[in-house]
Amino acid sequence: MKWLGLEPDAPPVFQHAQADRHRAEALRLLAEGRAYQCYMTVEELSAERELARAEGRAVRSPWRDREAPAGSNAPFVVRFKGPREGETIVDDLVKGRVTFRNQELDDLVLLRTDGAPTYNLAVVVDDHDMGITHVIRGDDHLSNAARQTLIYQALGYELPAFAHLPLIHGEDGAKLSKRHGAQAVGEFADMGYLPEAMRNYLARLGWGHGDDELFSDEQAIAWFDVKDCVASPARLDWNKIAHVNNHYIRLADNERLADMIVDILRARGEPADETTRARLLAALPVVKDGAKTTLELADLCRFVLVARPLTLTEKGLALLNEETLGRLARLAEALGGNNDWSSEAMLGALRAFAENEGVGLGKFGPALRATLGGSASVPDLAGALAALGKSESLGRINDALSQVR
Repeated sequence: MKWLGLEPDAPPVFQHAQADRHRAEALRLLAEGRAYQCYMTVEELSAERELARAEGRAVRSPWRDREAPAGSNAPFVVRFKGPREGETIVDDLVKGRVTFRNQELDDLVLLRTDGAPTYNLAVVVDDHDMGITHVIRGDDHLSNAARQTLIYQALGYELPAFAHLPLIHGEDGAKLSKRHGAQAVGEFADMGYLPEAMRNYLARLGWGHGDDELFSDEQAIAWFDVKDCVASPARLDWNKIAHVNNHYIRLADNERLADMIVDILRARGEPADETTRARLLAALPVVKDGAKTTLELADLCRFVLVARPLTLTEKGLALLNEETLGRLARLAEALGGNNDWSSEAMLGALRAFAENEGVGLGKFGPALRATLGGSASVPDLAGALAALGKSESLGRINDALSQVR
């Protein structure tokens, strides 16, 4: 959540820290006859579960209507004494009205044999004490909403509004898991996605505002209403995530992106100092539009980090025949007279050189690309020249010429 940029309004409350409060409320229910001590053994509970499954009902303990044995030191749990008849209604903001038959809701455990409170009790007490008005969670907790509603009512608490969101599925329609590429939100950070992109994408997943796909945090806050969330599962779309992430990479500050790439390089075991960072800052304006993730962005910047003299690939060496060598030598001489080394100036210089040579850029462009990047991929030639700068660009061309001649 911190990586996503979602900060809480108050510190988190941990269940164990409030255990005494939970126990006190469970004992109050016990005193009021809304809970009971259950002495079922493990073997008895297993047998009851099998019988309940066969009869299509919830688990019921024989101790529900018995007095606790006098003077017994046998271990027991405290169970909630839920109604056996009637229905429990959950008016869900996403699912609508959901009805549960009480005979299908078991007498859930409130306190374990060691006195430890269970989740369903603890969450009700904590949410009440914190003044929680809306409980928004995955629809795998929908059945818990019925059980918790009964506990709210037994304790005399005001019910919150419930909203159960469908779980995210993979592109194949199955519940999202690691085999789909990612599971925990934090894994997307390691895969090169920006937090603002994930906020945008996740907000749009199962909710929408017309046809708007890209929107700011401020717009999402102004537009969002949980009632507009859809009840059917959304599917994770990797192409759409890539599109959204590319949008936010293009908007991102280059200083921030350079810091991210430095971290990526160091994680890969590659050196990254201030010189590296300066070179990245020169390359980012040229390559960032084409990157879907920061990992791709780091790869696209690699050409500015290659140390001289460059080692050309076999394919690159094959491009340096007698004709292209002569042309590259003349190009280096022509470019050497330029003081303006911006992308715009370099594009104009390349076009002017091609026109003067009476050829198209395709006659020397591939050889120049190989010369500037070595084994690393290079973006558009004008941008590459601008990112590398005059001295480095001419040096790389001369390195290549000297390797072949």
